Amino acid sequence: MKRMIRTILQYRVIAFIAMVAWVAAGVWAVMGLDIEAYPDPSPPLVEVITQNPSWSAEEMEQQVTVLIETALNGIPHLEYVRSTSLFGLSDVKMYFDFDSDYYSDRQEVLNRLQTVMLPQGLQPQLSPWSAVGEIYRYQLKGPGYSLNDLKATQDWFVVRELKQVPGIIDVSTFGGTTRQYQAEIDPKKLLQYNVTLPQVMAAITGSNQNVGGNYLEIGDQSVNVRGVGLLHDIGEMGAVLIAEHNGIPVYLRDVADVKEGNQPPLGRVGKDDQNGIVKGTVLLQRGEQSLTALKAVREKIRALNSGLLPKGMSVETIYDRTSLISTTTDTVWHIVLTGLALVTLLLLVFLGDVPLAMVTALTIPFAVLFAFGLMSATGHSANLISIGAIDFGIIVDSAIVVLENIYRRLHEATSDEHRLDLIAEASSEAARPVLFSTLIILVAFIPLFTMKGVPGRIFSPMSLTYSYALTGALLFALLFAPVLASFRRSVRSGHTADPRFMRWLKHHYERILIRAVRSRKIILPASIVLLIAALSSFLSLGGVFMPPLEEGNLWIRATLPQDVSLDYSASIADQMRRILGSFPEVAQVVSQVGRPDDGTDTTTFNNIEFEVDLKPQSQWKTAHTKDELIDRMNGELVKFPGISFNFSQNIQDNVEEAMSGVKGENSLKLFGDDIQTLAETAGKIVETMNKVPGITDLAVLTETGQPNLIISIDRGAAGRYGLMASDINTAVQAAIGGAAVTQILEGDRRFDFVVRYQPQYRQNVDEMRNILLPTADGGRVPLGQVASIGFREGAFMIYRENGRRYIPVKFSVRGRDLAGTIAETQQKLDQTVHLPAGYHFEWAGEYDSLRKEQRRLAVIIPITIAVIFGLLYVSFNSIRDALAVMSVLPFGIAGGVLSLLISGTPFSISAAVGFASIIGVATLGGIVFVAGIRRAEAHERGMQHSIIRASVGELRAVLMTCLAAGLGLLPAALSHGIGVQAQQPLARVVVGGMVTTPFAILIVVPIIATLGLVTKRAMEAEA
Repeated sequence: MKRMIRTILQYRVIAFIAMVAWVAAGVWAVMGLDIEAYPDPSPPLVEVITQNPSWSAEEMEQQVTVLIETALNGIPHLEYVRSTSLFGLSDVKMYFDFDSDYYSDRQEVLNRLQTVMLPQGLQPQLSPWSAVGEIYRYQLKGPGYSLNDLKATQDWFVVRELKQVPGIIDVSTFGGTTRQYQAEIDPKKLLQYNVTLPQVMAAITGSNQNVGGNYLEIGDQSVNVRGVGLLHDIGEMGAVLIAEHNGIPVYLRDVADVKEGNQPPLGRVGKDDQNGIVKGTVLLQRGEQSLTALKAVREKIRALNSGLLPKGMSVETIYDRTSLISTTTDTVWHIVLTGLALVTLLLLVFLGDVPLAMVTALTIPFAVLFAFGLMSATGHSANLISIGAIDFGIIVDSAIVVLENIYRRLHEATSDEHRLDLIAEASSEAARPVLFSTLIILVAFIPLFTMKGVPGRIFSPMSLTYSYALTGALLFALLFAPVLASFRRSVRSGHTADPRFMRWLKHHYERILIRAVRSRKIILPASIVLLIAALSSFLSLGGVFMPPLEEGNLWIRATLPQDVSLDYSASIADQMRRILGSFPEVAQVVSQVGRPDDGTDTTTFNNIEFEVDLKPQSQWKTAHTKDELIDRMNGELVKFPGISFNFSQNIQDNVEEAMSGVKGENSLKLFGDDIQTLAETAGKIVETMNKVPGITDLAVLTETGQPNLIISIDRGAAGRYGLMASDINTAVQAAIGGAAVTQILEGDRRFDFVVRYQPQYRQNVDEMRNILLPTADGGRVPLGQVASIGFREGAFMIYRENGRRYIPVKFSVRGRDLAGTIAETQQKLDQTVHLPAGYHFEWAGEYDSLRKEQRRLAVIIPITIAVIFGLLYVSFNSIRDALAVMSVLPFGIAGGVLSLLISGTPFSISAAVGFASIIGVATLGGIVFVAGIRRAEAHERGMQHSIIRASVGELRAVLMTCLAAGLGLLPAALSHGIGVQAQQPLARVVVGGMVTTPFAILIVVPIIATLGLVTKRAMEAEA
C-alpha cells in the first residue's frame, strides 16, 4: 500500500487530473439520474378487470371471479390472489414475488386468460393501474360545452394524445357523462302501431350499416360499389322504418322519443364549487422515469392548450408529481447542505487547519458523485430516502482517519525533506484500520442489504447508494486525499499539531480519564447498570412499520351505507367538499364518488374520496400540525350521521390498498365461508376494537345488505305462451335497463344507440309487471303473468384471498404506536370474541409487514454481529482487542434507544437502519482507538500509562469520527419538512448513538483495557 501511494504522489499532477475527470463524469451521470419522490414498495401486481353491468356481486363471483382465480393459480412466483366482486365488476389482483420479472408475470397472466371461457362472451382486461403510477391529474374544462362534449373529447382525443407520450401506459377518465343516443319507447305506441320491442331493435340494427358491392369496371377505370346506410343524426335515427301496415310506414319516431342522452354514470367528480367535472389521471409505465415522463406530459398539454383542443377547451392541472419531488428535494438538499456545513465546521474546529479540513470535506461531493455515477451506470434510480438518509459524517470518517494521521505525522516531523514519503507512510499506516472499518460498516448494513419485500423496496436504493458512497469515500481517502494533502506547503515542523481548543480538550480529558481509571470499580459497574436500564427501555418504545411519508396533502375516504344512490352520495360529497374547502389550510378539494367507467377502482356509490391539497405549513392559520388539522376536519365531518371516515395521503393510500387489498390504512381480515356469519362476527370485533385507545376510523367494509330487484321467471307459465327464458330476459333487459343495439359513428368516435322504455313505464314494480312480451302466436302477455317481481337482499361486495372469502375491518392508529395498539387489541379480542369453527382473522397492512421484518431482524442481526467480531479478530489477531471494540456497540445502541424514547419516536424499520449505522460507526471509532493503544504500547512504558497516553492521542480521531456522524444527520433529526419523515427515526437513532459512543470509547474501553483486555506485549511491558 505504501509503495502504491508513493507512486501516486510521485505523479500527483496526473492523479489530480484523473480526480477532476472523475468528478466531471459523476456530474454528467447525475444529470441523467432518475430521482423519484418515494420508492414503490408494492410487489409486482397484475390486475384483471371484468365488467358486466347486468350481474350482481354473487353472480360476478361465481361466474367470473372464481373462474379467473382458478385459471391463474399456479403461476410461477405467485404469492397472493386477492379479488373483489361487486355489482357489475370483478377485480382479481395477483401479487408476485418481489424478485420476479413484472413483464414476464404479466405475459403469463395474459397467456392463461386465453384459456378462460367466460359466459356471455365477457372479456377480461388487464388494468394499467399501479400503486405509485398516478403521476398527473387534470381537469378538462370548456365553458359552454356539455359534460357529454367534454367527456367525448377526453375519451377520443385527449387520451390518445397523452398515451403517445413516452413512459405513459394509459390515462384513466373519471367524471363527466358518456354520450349515448337513446330511443325511449312508449309501450302504448307499440300497441297502437302493432309492433313489438324486438321488431324495433332489429330494425335499428338493420338500418345502421354500410355494405360493399365489390367493384365495377367502367371503361378503363375500376369503381368500388358501396351501399351507404349509416345513421348520422337524430333525424335519420327517428326515420328508421320499423314496420309497414297497409302501405302506411311506421317509423321509430312514431313509437319512441329519439334523443341524445348519456349512459348511467358509475361515478361523479367535483372540484371546489364545481359539482360535475371531467378528470383525467395519467398513469406511468412501471419502471419508467417519472420526471422525464412528466416533462413530456406538460409539453403535450401545452400543445393541447395552444390550439389542438376545440376552441374554448383547456386542460387544467389538478395534481403534478413534479411539485412533490421538487418540494421534497428542496427539503432534503437543505438538510444535506446543513449537515455538510456542520461537518465542515467540526473539521475546522478539531483540525484547526483550513486546507486539510477542506480536503476532508471534499470527500462528501466526491463520494456522492461516485455513488450517483455508479447508480446511473447500473440503471438504478435514486429517491429522497436514499439521498437524505446518507450520513455524510460517516462518509468522511475514512478521510478523517487518514488525514488526521497525515496531519499529526507532518507536525511531528523535524524536517520537510522527505515529505512525500512521510505522507505515504502515514496513509499506509491508516489504511488497514480504514479498510477494515469500511468493510465492517458494510457488514453492519447486512440487515439493510438483505431486506426483502416492502422494506427491501424502500431501503434497497439506500443500501446501494450507501455502499457506493462508502466505496467512493474509501477510494478518495486512500488515493486522492494524500495527493491533495501533499500540495499544502506550510508545515510547522516540531510544533504541536493541535489547535488551542484541542489542547484544552485533551488536557481535561486526560485528567478525567485518570480519575475514571482510578475509580474503575465504581464507574464500570455503574456504566453497565445504566446500559442495561437504557437497553431495557427499548420495550417501552412501541413500534410502527414506517413513519408516513409526508406528501403535503390529505386523501380522505367517506364510507356511506351500501345502498345509497349516486345522486344522494354526490350531494353529500358536494357538502363535504365545501366544508373541507372552508379551512384556510386547504388549497383545493377534489371529490370523487363511485368508480370510473373503466372499472379501475373497485368501489361503488357508497364510497366518496377527497383529494385535499394543502398549502405550505407556513401559511396555516387554524392548525399547527397535520394531526391537529385532521382532528378539526373530522370534527366537522362527523356531523354527517352513519358515515365512517379514513384519513390518509395520496400515494400512501394507493400503496396501502395495493399491499393489503383493502381501502384503509390498516385492516383485520376475518376469513370464513358464510357471508352472514362473517358480517355478524365482524360486528362483535368492531365492538371490542372500539374500546381500544388509539384506534380511529374504525369500520367494517360491509358485504351484505344490497337490495336487489329480482325478476324470477315462471318457466311453466312462460312455456304455455311459447316463451323461452332468454326471450323474457332479453325483453326485460331492453325495456328496463336498456340494450345497446348498434353504434353511431361520428368520424373516429363511436357512441351506443340504446333502446329502452320511457322512464314512467319502468320506474316501479307495478309498471314493470305490465311490460308486454310478444308471444309466438303474435299476441302479447304481461311480464307479471310469466315472472314474479320482488325485492331481495343480497351481497354488496365479496372479498376473497387465495380462494377464501373474508370480510375486512379497516382502522387507523393515531396518537399511539401501532404495535402496542394491536397487541392490546389482540389481547382483548382473545378474551371477548370466540370465532366459529373454520374462521380465523389476520392482521393486514403495516402491522403484518412490521412483524415479518422484526422476525427477520431477530435472526440477521446476531449473524451480523458475529461476522463483525470475526472481522475484528482478523484485523487485530486478538480476541481481547476484538472484545474491547465490541464492548462499544451496546453503548451506541443504548444511545439510539434513549434518543427515540426522549423524542417520543416509536421503533420502525427506519430506526432499525439507524441502529445498523451506529454499529458501523461505533466499530470504526473502536478500531481506531484500540489500534492507537496498540501503537502506543510499543513505545510507552507501563500498561496503564500507555493506555492513558494512547487514549489522549486518539481523542481527536474518535471525537471527529463520532461527532461527524451525529452532526451529519442532526438536521434530519430536527427537521419537520416534507420529505424527511422516513429518515427522521434513522437520524435520531444515529444522533443519540453518537452521544453515548464517544463516552464508551473514551472512558469505558480504557477502563476495560486496564482490567486486562490488552495485548500480551503490553502486559509484558507492565511486568
